[in-house]
Parts: sequence; structure tokens; C-alpha cells
Amino acid sequence: MPWEFGEVIKKLRENVPGADRVIFSTHCHNDLGLATANSLAGALNGARQLECTINGIGERAGNASLEEIVMSLALKGREQLADTGKLYSGINPVHITSTSKMVAEYTGMKCQPHKAIVGANAFQHESGIHQDGMIKNKSTYEIMTPESIGLMRGESQSGAGIVLGKHSGRNAVSTRLKELGYDLDADKLNAVFARFKEVAEKKKGGLDDEDLEALVTDQAGSINYLWEVTGLQVATGMQGIPTATVTMMGPDGVQRYVAATGTGPVDAVYKAIDQIMGVDVELEDYSMQSVNEGIEALATTRVVIMPKAAGPNETSKYHAQSGITSDRKFTGLGSDTDIINASARAYVSALNKLLTFSMRRKQQQAEEAAADDVDETSAPEPELAGKSPVAVAK
Repeated sequence: MPWEFGEVIKKLRENVPGADRVIFSTHCHNDLGLATANSLAGALNGARQLECTINGIGERAGNASLEEIVMSLALKGREQLADTGKLYSGINPVHITSTSKMVAEYTGMKCQPHKAIVGANAFQHESGIHQDGMIKNKSTYEIMTPESIGLMRGESQSGAGIVLGKHSGRNAVSTRLKELGYDLDADKLNAVFARFKEVAEKKKGGLDDEDLEALVTDQAGSINYLWEVTGLQVATGMQGIPTATVTMMGPDGVQRYVAATGTGPVDAVYKAIDQIMGVDVELEDYSMQSVNEGIEALATTRVVIMPKAAGPNETSKYHAQSGITSDRKFTGLGSDTDIINASARAYVSALNKLLTFSMRRKQQQAEEAAADDVDETSAPEPELAGKSPVAVAK
């Protein structure tokens, strides 16, 4: 233990003849995780040579870590070791990070992420309360700056090592969005944050800036939505027919569910959504791209739909100059770590835009008719869903 080891050094210096003419050295191993503590205890009691290694590599559990000893002396050498005078080393700490990476590369011995000073997570903050404290004052949770050991954090991660993950709070997400150029109002921020928490629960390692921007785009059309997917299950494979069971909540607050089959899992999901929402549209375009790299990357889906002619949701438009009547198209975007969920979100987003447009147009037509007193009968209520039979979730 540190107090035992320090006492050994002290007794040797007090009882060995000529001890004042030699330099006492420590060489501690990390079998109990106390190599650095024992080395510092030796320094406190007169040892002036502390043998240590980069990244703490060494026999068995390793040796005392050079970076831990150097930064301990730099931060606490004057304050905590005052009895023996100010203790310091001749090492320039700004080279610690580059040296640690070089040793890890040459030896093939990577540091664990939570390794003190040089670990990948040493200056990362994911907990909501930690992020809030770091944004307000970095010294709240960091005893040293990453720049002091040669880690140039700059303006990345809000300049405070913030990793946006499942433990992140609203303030951290809002701060990062503003740094990316998104100054959202309260409703939009709430929508993005709610979606962020859903994705963060499934995505390890936190969300990158590209992920966050994809979520902003994903939620751009979600305000005042009419229909929402609340449940989705798909069965597919090389044998059998792809089947999807979709549960949705409509504008009346009632959940409905439908099971449908298709040529593939996405087709089955779209057919089930069509039945629930009572729409008749053509899928003009479907595309998907990965926001970033890796198996857990966020996928963004983009769909373009067009109501079928003479269908219940026909929305043809007339061009005043050319005199050409064309069908109006609607675009939807959806992002998720699951490509089926992303596809469903994009499709429902486009359909919600279609239904919202239909409602506004019918309302406008009714107002114009009433103003002109053309027809005394009231305009029909806009249909938010078709008459296809669906099961109502109890």
C-alpha cells in the first residue's frame, strides 16, 4: 500500500549510512493498481528517481505510468509535496499524447479507453450533468486541459469533449445544434431531442455531427404530424413471404394496426401503412444513404410519392403560364440505425405532407365557396384516413 511503501523509503533514508549521498529510486508494478500511488508515496518520502513506462506497459499488470506521474507532479507537486520541496520532472507534458500514440502503434498494445490521461475517453463527457457543467465551466470536471498534454481539442465536440449519447441532456444537444448552425425553436428542439434519445439508445459510441444533422432533417416535417408509426415488426428471409405488422396512431389518438405482405420488407411495410392511412399513391423514388461509416451507422431514407389519378388523394396542380396540369409530388425523409424504420419514417413523413396539403386545399375551397355564396351547403370534412378495414388496438 502507498503508506507502507512510503514508510520503507523513509526508513532506508533515515537508517542506511551514507543515504544522504545517494539517489533512492522506485520501481513499482501495478498488480493492485497502485503503481503510480506507490511511486508518488516514495517521492513524498525522499525518492528522487521514479522508474516508469509510457502507457504503463510492463511485466504482469504493468509498471507505473509515466504520464500519470508527470501530470500528478505538475498539478500537485507544489501543493501536496511541500514537505520535501517542490517536486517536478524535466518532461514537457505537451508531448505526452503523441508519445503515447507512438508507443501504442509500435508495440501493438492499445490503451484501454478509460486509461487516465491518455485514454480515448479521458476528456470525453457523455453524462448530461457532466456536459452541462463542462459547457458552463470546463474546470468543473477536468483537473487539467487536454491541450496541456498535447491533445488539441479545438472547437470539436463543443470545445468541451462532449460526446452526444444516451446520457446526454437537452442543453448539450441544443448547444451542439447551435454550433452547427441550427437555432431551433422550443417545439422543434423538443422533437429533435426526443428522436435523439431514441437513436442514442440503440447506437453505441455516441452520435456524430452528421448523425445530429440527419435527425434535424428527419424531424423537419414532424411538427403537427397527423399519423405516426408507433410499432413495426417485419419477418423476411430467403424463404417465405415478407410480412410486416405496422401499428400507427392517427389524429384521433386511436392506434390501428395492420399486417401486410409484399415483395420485400419495405414493400410490405408500405402496403400496411397505405391500408391504415387509406391513401392511394405511387412511389416515384426511393433512395437511401449512410450518414457515416460503420455497422451502426445512421441511415437516411428519402422517398418521393405522387397521388394516383382519380384517387382519393389526387392533388393535381395547374400551371398558370403554360396551361399544363401536372401531379403534385411530396418528399419525405427518415433517419434511423434500422433501415426498415428509416424507410417507414420517410414514407409516413411524405404521406403526412400529402394529407396536410389536401386538408388545407379543401378548407381553402370551402372558404372561397362560402365567401362567394355559391353553395350554401358546408364543405365536406377532409378525410384523414381511408375506409380500408383495419384493426383498432385496444
